[in-house]
Amino acid sequence: MLRRICTTMLLILLIGVLAACGGQAGEGSANGSEAATNAPAGNKDAGASSGNGNLIDPNAKIASMSIHMTNNLLALGIKPAGSAIGGGVGDFLPHVKAMLDGTVKLGVVGDSDMEAVLGLKPDYIFIDQHFGGEQRAELEKIAPVVSTDLDAGTWRDHLNQVAAHFGLEEKAAAFISDYEARADLVRQAIEKEVGEGAKAMAIRVTAKELRVQSAARPLGPIMFQDLKLKPANGVEDISLDEPYAPISKEVLPDFAADVIFLLVNNDDDAKRSFAELEKNPLWMNLKAVKNNHVYALDGQKWLDYSALGQSMAIDNAAELFS
Repeated sequence: MLRRICTTMLLILLIGVLAACGGQAGEGSANGSEAATNAPAGNKDAGASSGNGNLIDPNAKIASMSIHMTNNLLALGIKPAGSAIGGGVGDFLPHVKAMLDGTVKLGVVGDSDMEAVLGLKPDYIFIDQHFGGEQRAELEKIAPVVSTDLDAGTWRDHLNQVAAHFGLEEKAAAFISDYEARADLVRQAIEKEVGEGAKAMAIRVTAKELRVQSAARPLGPIMFQDLKLKPANGVEDISLDEPYAPISKEVLPDFAADVIFLLVNNDDDAKRSFAELEKNPLWMNLKAVKNNHVYALDGQKWLDYSALGQSMAIDNAAELFS
């Protein structure tokens, strides 16, 4: 009899333990640190943390290992707890630095500060497969990873993909709609100033070379698609697999550009190189130069192929052509 009673009590205790474990397994982590089994459409990485079972709480602690990803999050009003920094400046990029006040620096893209990531104890880690994707396996040991691919689709697609993880699709749509409305106003202002059908090119001056930007990202889409400018002669011959082609100053006249968008790197050597170019007759006799249709761009904004960067670039263009 005593043995039968003890056996019954053990069975009751075992059932209670199993029920408790089952209940815990079915619940999401309160702070969003666990991945759900059904992630948002298009994402095979991390699922969700919020109560509805498949969305990440916008207040979750996020580590962003990509500058593009960071700026797409910022475009949605989400400030990551930690973010990658720009290698050239060793800090957050100037055009977004104020928006990242209090954000932990997690090292340069592709060379992450793993100690800083571990110390942050993120709920989620956001990466871009193009920049830093090789560190994914190591990062997955710290927290669930959410990934986009800069090479797949446009910044609009990337923004929509990120927004879907948070249930912020309407916010992304509104951001894009507002951007396109402003881009159309800028397009009209440019057409009014330089004429319909103007041919344009973007030139970047570095310390060592002169570059013509291709029709590919980061500048190409905003210039030739959103603002509907025509590429100057030879621009479309540059491979879309490359962001630019180095040229000699002697071939500048061959482009016959009506409009030149100018970027000069923010270092003394690059500035000296452009100062010398400005005095060269080859430059002085360019059609765009003689007609005062050379426009110096805020390079950080235009070279930032993210939702936030492109939006800031359009605002910069609005200032230039207002």
